[in-house]
Amino acid sequence: MAEVLTDSGQRKYHLINLNVNGDTRTLAVKANALLVNVLRDQLDLTGTKKGCELGDCGSCTVLIDGKPVNSCLVLAVEAEGHEITTIEGVSHNDKLDGLQESFLENAAVQCGYCTPGMILAGKALLTHNPHPSEKEVREAISGNLCRCTGYVNIVKAILAVAEKTAPEEGEQA
Repeated sequence: MAEVLTDSGQRKYHLINLNVNGDTRTLAVKANALLVNVLRDQLDLTGTKKGCELGDCGSCTVLIDGKPVNSCLVLAVEAEGHEITTIEGVSHNDKLDGLQESFLENAAVQCGYCTPGMILAGKALLTHNPHPSEKEVREAISGNLCRCTGYVNIVKAILAVAEKTAPEEGEQA
């Protein structure tokens, strides 16, 4: 368990190490601090959006150990020892990831509020299943609400990346 610290007002803080986007950061957090708030307020990773704060909309989706998770439902202390990926960690060397490019190419971005969560849900799916069906894509993003696009171009963008990926040996094209 994380080390417990107190401030002059005797408030208790836990000293935790978070691995976010490949970097380990040591932070003092309250026991009830939500991961979404720590990412946004302490680490300035504002690509993780706050929406409903009830786990219903998916705008706060991050990957924890490669799985999509609503960060508004996770205590920061629970994330210690796990690999966290935010939208800021998807691109590499100032170059957009293929899925990010596909969202742009396929007009899958409208207001952009749901986009980080949608991309992370898509990344998790494509990592696990590089050649999903449309139904599998729709299921993978079902925890992410979009009020602008109707999902058609989001699904199209994810499927476009899958089509660009060569099938593995023994897999049908």
